[in-house]
Amino acid sequence: MQALVIVAHGSHLNPESSTPTYAHADTIRETAAFDEVREAFWKEEPHFREVLRTLESEEVYIVPLFISEGYFTEDVIPRELRLDDWDPEAWESNGTSATHVTLDAGDVEKTVHYCGPVGTHDAMSDVIVRRAETVTGDPEVGEGFGLAVVGHGTKRNENSAKAIEYHADRIRDMGRFDEVQALFMDEDPEVDDVTDFFESEDIVVVPLFVADGYHTQEDIPEDMGLTDDYRDGWETPAKVDGHYLWYAGAVGTEPLMADVVLERALDAGADVADAVEYVKEHTRDAAVTEA
Repeated sequence: MQALVIVAHGSHLNPESSTPTYAHADTIRETAAFDEVREAFWKEEPHFREVLRTLESEEVYIVPLFISEGYFTEDVIPRELRLDDWDPEAWESNGTSATHVTLDAGDVEKTVHYCGPVGTHDAMSDVIVRRAETVTGDPEVGEGFGLAVVGHGTKRNENSAKAIEYHADRIRDMGRFDEVQALFMDEDPEVDDVTDFFESEDIVVVPLFVADGYHTQEDIPEDMGLTDDYRDGWETPAKVDGHYLWYAGAVGTEPLMADVVLERALDAGADVADAVEYVKEHTRDAAVTEA
């Protein structure tokens, strides 16, 4: 038997924080690729610490629903899961290249394949592009459009910016959008000045956050000038400084994110290739229907 555990931050204050985690877990359950699928959180129940004890499977794939490598993926999660012999150096990562490590959780006698975060997987670039398609209602969106990939950014963790820049570079290399820029909330270049960085009249703005919350639903819309007060809402697209801003909201709410979770497990050896194809097709159909 094989099990999948999706681990996420969660929140005591924002009930929507865990919504994407449950949604992606449900999508993966539909594929029947795993005998068991569980969700676990740092700030909600079920907690990281107990989740392995809820499983019958002896082989478990752990996928962190986090954007970057850092404190949670390298310290908190392995500690709370009590993974024997964990060492961040085992990932041999440059900040965006963590893949997986196979370890023992000795106290529950399980083999655990601990994966890198979803936010640094190459498939996340496809989710960002899909997010642009969803918000514009155009499956071919790109020509004549600029794309802003937005992250938090922080001087405390340089990997936070690396993940944003990595995907901006990959999407720029695709040649699909006229312009692609990485922007940040707490470091330069700042999302407040988004229109200064683009010549394109239409700009799609995709925040690389797992869930919609304070930053994506309050800070960023007000900082970009979409609205003076987030409680009043905003138009999509909204005209700001002569540009049309298509604000997509958190990338983690895009249904295709379930594919990235599966891709992480696939890279770690899980037998889920058919499930990957199912999710890609299923979420594409859903996006077309929504559009």
